[in-house]
Formats: sequence, structure tokens, C-alpha cells
Amino acid sequence: MTDMYRILGADGRGYGPVTADQLRQWVVEGRANAQTQTLVEGAMEWKPLGTLTEFTSHFMAGTPPVIGLSRPDFSRSPFPKTNSFATAGLILGILSLTCCCCGFPLNILGLAFSLIGLSQINRHPELYEGRGIAVVGLIVSVLSFILGFGMILLRLALNPTNLAWHFKTF
Repeated sequence: MTDMYRILGADGRGYGPVTADQLRQWVVEGRANAQTQTLVEGAMEWKPLGTLTEFTSHFMAGTPPVIGLSRPDFSRSPFPKTNSFATAGLILGILSLTCCCCGFPLNILGLAFSLIGLSQINRHPELYEGRGIAVVGLIVSVLSFILGFGMILLRLALNPTNLAWHFKTF
């Protein structure tokens, strides 16, 4: 009879039961490592995968790769990252409210960056987080745009000579 294993993933979820061969494949794919908490079926306590004798050779330095299996992709983090476009949109939205008289062009840039960030988060939720940041960036940028437009209208209403000057014919 083949041993079966359960593991705790980096996301905190339990996976398995799986065979030793499937678990080795997960190691090669980068889904499990020497510190991955593992429970052998029938055992009472969880142990790091690297301490189990049947897997120690996979974590020794200089171990040749398993032929026929793909190499792990270490460029991807197992945890989603905060989307930088969403963060930039929020920062630009806040700056447009606080630094400029009408917020232009920072509010337009904040709106664009927030929309791009939100789009990326929706397309790749496994890679990005920060939906709340993007939404707040959108709200603040739109608010800045509305306030800037309102200030322009208020200036024209309070100083009608400027309005008359704009419509003079030369």
C-alpha cells in the first residue's frame, strides 16, 4: 500500500490526500517546499516535508532535476501583490485633491491608473490584490474632477466680467 499525504499550502488551505509521486511533482512545480507542513496518512503530527526521509533527497543541494518534469517557476510569488497601478491611482487622486486648484491633470491620471489597476486585478486575482485601493482612487479622482469643475463654474458665476470677456468679439 502506498502512503498518502496531506499538506498545508501557503494559502493556509489543506491539500490531499495525494501520493508521494504527486507530492514530488508539486515540489518540482514549486507548489511545495522543504518547509511545507505535511501529514502522512495515519500519523498524528504535521512535519515539514523536508524532514520526511522519502523526500529529503529532493531538498539536498546539488540534487539533479527530475527528468521529464517542468522546472518550478520561482518568478511568481505564491502570494498576490498589491497592484501598483491601483496604488498610483490612489496617490494621484489624493494629490489632485490637496495640491492643485482644480486637480487637473492629476485627477485624470488618477482616474486612468485606478481603472487600469482595477482591470488588472479583475483579470488576474491570483496575482494582484488592492481592489479597495483602486476603488478609493477612482472615487477620490472623480471627486477631485467634480470639485475642480465646480470651482471653475463658481469663479465664472462670481466674476461675470470674466465671462463677458470670454465672449467679446475682436
